[in-house]
Amino acid sequence: MNNHHDIIIAGGGAAGLYAAIFAGRRGRRVLVLDHAEKVGKKILISGGGRCNFTNLDAKPDRYLSANPHFAISALKRHTQHDFIALVDRHGIGWHEKKLGQLFCDDGAPRILGMLLDECADAGVAIRTECRIDDVVPVDGGGFRVVTSHGTFTSDSFILATGGPSIPKMGATDFAFRLARQWGLNVVEPRPALVPLTFAPVDLDKLKDLSGVPLEASVSCGKGKFREALLITHRGLSGPSILQISSYWREEQGVRIDLSPDLALAEHLKGLKKTRHKAELKTILGEILPRRFAERLFDVALIGPAPLANRPMADIKDADLMAVASALHAWTVHPDGTEGYRTAEVTLGGIDTAELSSKTMEARKIPGLFVVGEAVDVTGWLGGYNFQWAWSSGHAAGMAA
Repeated sequence: MNNHHDIIIAGGGAAGLYAAIFAGRRGRRVLVLDHAEKVGKKILISGGGRCNFTNLDAKPDRYLSANPHFAISALKRHTQHDFIALVDRHGIGWHEKKLGQLFCDDGAPRILGMLLDECADAGVAIRTECRIDDVVPVDGGGFRVVTSHGTFTSDSFILATGGPSIPKMGATDFAFRLARQWGLNVVEPRPALVPLTFAPVDLDKLKDLSGVPLEASVSCGKGKFREALLITHRGLSGPSILQISSYWREEQGVRIDLSPDLALAEHLKGLKKTRHKAELKTILGEILPRRFAERLFDVALIGPAPLANRPMADIKDADLMAVASALHAWTVHPDGTEGYRTAEVTLGGIDTAELSSKTMEARKIPGLFVVGEAVDVTGWLGGYNFQWAWSSGHAAGMAA
């Protein structure tokens, strides 16, 4: 058996399989190695099993990185429209759910099946349940890859093993350990697109509200997102919270506008005239989820409890304005996140300063390419990270 290949790709996820397709189309002899029993496991669980495979608005400003310009080249050279065209060629139905998010009509297995069919057509070999024990650059060029299936050699090596998010799916920090071993800088990884948690004293204030959804505008640092949030038994979750988690850092507050589409001060003052006998808690229960509105005063969110049971006519305009201001700027102070266990992606990763933005090749190690989540490029929620996998995988597949 010939154990030499033009390219060995570590990781059979979205970025690795996509890189393999384009390398194989170029006539390169490609071997994909994955330690799991099957490839594409994260693809299969993505989007609730529907695979949110890209976003119509996949632009560079939707990605976080120490170098915000790094992703521009790859995203421009292989766009969301290129991937959509591939999906269409395979006759796979899709739909836009919201905010440019595209989902597969028939479920994630169709997307994975498409990738595997393309790999087969391109002559790509795939080995599963193959643990990589060591990767050694060879003097004069190339790599020696020591695995549980034996030792392989290659001219190029593409690192596509992602980050440690969702370890139950087999995710590890292999890429970061290998990069450090080779002297490549790694931007400190952390869980991203992940629920935020509260300290027990703050959780106690929100007891009995687990499962209550809220429409809100959530902001922290340079991030601001207008989507739903969900109160959980550990803190806050929902799309807006997952988004803001990529921007949040320890000891920072998260500001939540609980009425982003309604100017509350003027609205409440108007209702004071038209519904002067209604109690404030009744009015707020029509604007916000009733269970949440009933607890607002208990958690000292918007003012003294006696206000809750007062008729609108008996409440001063200044107090109504204070209530409105508090609801537009509810500030919470998370004590952490749920960690890699539930994080959808890993923020940080192999420093983009170590890589070519055009080819994804490492500057210090010729023939080494890094793609997907292993790179310090992290997208918003909603198909952006899949698009980075396709774009960066294409860049490496066309160059390796």
